[in-house]
Amino acid sequence: MKKIIPSVLFAAIAATFTAQAATPANTLVIAQSLDDTSSFDPAQGFELTTVQAFNNVYQRLVQSDPTNPVDLKPTLASSWQAGSDNKSLVFTLNGEATFASGNPLRADDVIYSLARVVKLNLEPSFILTQLGWNAKNVDSFLTKVDDQHVKISWTENVSPNFVLSLLSAPVSSIVDAKLVQANTKGDDFGHQWLSDHSAGSGPYKIRTYVPHEVLVLDANGSSPGGAPKLKTVLIKNVPDAAARRLLIEQGDADMARNLGADQMAGLEGKKGVKPLAVPYASLYFLQFNAKASPALSNPAFWEAARYLFDYDHIAKDLLKNQFQVHQSFLPDGYLGAINDTPYHFDPQKAKAILEKAGLKNVSFTIAVNNQPPYLDIAQALQASFAQGGVKVQLEPGLSSQISTKVKSLNYDATLTSWGPDYFDPNTNAAAFAFNPEDGSKTLAWRANWSIPELNKLTLAATAENDTSKRIADYRQLQLAVQKSSPFVIGLQARSLIAVRDNIQGYVQGINPDMVFYSKVTK
Repeated sequence: MKKIIPSVLFAAIAATFTAQAATPANTLVIAQSLDDTSSFDPAQGFELTTVQAFNNVYQRLVQSDPTNPVDLKPTLASSWQAGSDNKSLVFTLNGEATFASGNPLRADDVIYSLARVVKLNLEPSFILTQLGWNAKNVDSFLTKVDDQHVKISWTENVSPNFVLSLLSAPVSSIVDAKLVQANTKGDDFGHQWLSDHSAGSGPYKIRTYVPHEVLVLDANGSSPGGAPKLKTVLIKNVPDAAARRLLIEQGDADMARNLGADQMAGLEGKKGVKPLAVPYASLYFLQFNAKASPALSNPAFWEAARYLFDYDHIAKDLLKNQFQVHQSFLPDGYLGAINDTPYHFDPQKAKAILEKAGLKNVSFTIAVNNQPPYLDIAQALQASFAQGGVKVQLEPGLSSQISTKVKSLNYDATLTSWGPDYFDPNTNAAAFAFNPEDGSKTLAWRANWSIPELNKLTLAATAENDTSKRIADYRQLQLAVQKSSPFVIGLQARSLIAVRDNIQGYVQGINPDMVFYSKVTK
């Protein structure tokens, strides 16, 4: 019965679209794939669909301004103060804030929300365990000063500003502890119930979720940020990008997400439709296994490879401006990001570099996801490397297969992508420039790249509280990786969406979670 009712609702709304030849005036209808969804519990959800929902259903103590994400704004906290030891923060809570249930925000809700993430120990929990927290000790680091004040402490050598960035991540969403505890089964901290319900203070709340069918959000008029403009957000599962394009073109959807370059090109000039290419913090790069062969471990080969990546052709011609050329590990829009592009396609220069290093008849295999744009880019690299005298073979496979090969270090090279887990430069520095001997499976570890000096600088950057000095640290790290590393970073993606031209007020930021529906009007 639970799943029949929403399906009937969905059918009824769909019938309304057909009868009206337009979507309802008080409902935002979105066509996208929902098939990646694991759970709408912020302690687990880590996919595009779920993190995009969290900013509309939940709030955090602090959150990034989507138009200037480096700027953290008080949300459920009204202010905060760092301790004299730089190992604690005391937050003053917004005394007017209530959850969608009507329950007031309390210090207990903050403590419960953060502690349950660590105790459940699901995938995104690593964001908070960077503070030295674990299931046994986390309670000792979360202190209720009084009903409106919470003290958060940590043991790791990281700055308060870094901690604020972690507390702005979706996993740090504050849940209504009373409501969640009323729906807890055993020791699951309400996890099962939250997989398809919500207990937040955001502008919307979950009315209905039917896996692989539909997600329906209802307005929360009591949200501390103000009531949303539209009564309902209905997200329809439409797995095929071509079908999403057709729905937006016909007016059966107000927005279509995750389109491809072909769909965007087909929508150009279509009446009633606005295609949008939004800058997105996802990087595409060629990664070598430095222990796969003597050539692939040679810095001269890494340098030559930078001149055999045909950046402009891939970004502008092959992918029709779906990507922008970007050659450093911090995406454009991040604190300290370097946007210089010192490398360009020059096969003759690459040949000279290889010849000087005594590297002859170099060949390698790229393990690559068999889906676009990965395989498309890899095929272009195969052709451009050939012009420099380097033979490249392609080994396409399912994403899961390629991931297994790379993580087991059983590969020569891979063409892959990387997106941030939270909005702070450390999220990428700790991947590309950090390979400690503690078992961490970072990108640098996957590349078999030993970098003790960069490890030290990466750790120092998280401990630095002076913003200008921290920027200098990240610039130094980026320049080192850009100049000589087994990573040839070439492209930054854009998020390709389309909206009907009567849609106003939609906001989307650079990070995957920065999707905001509350100010949308029709």
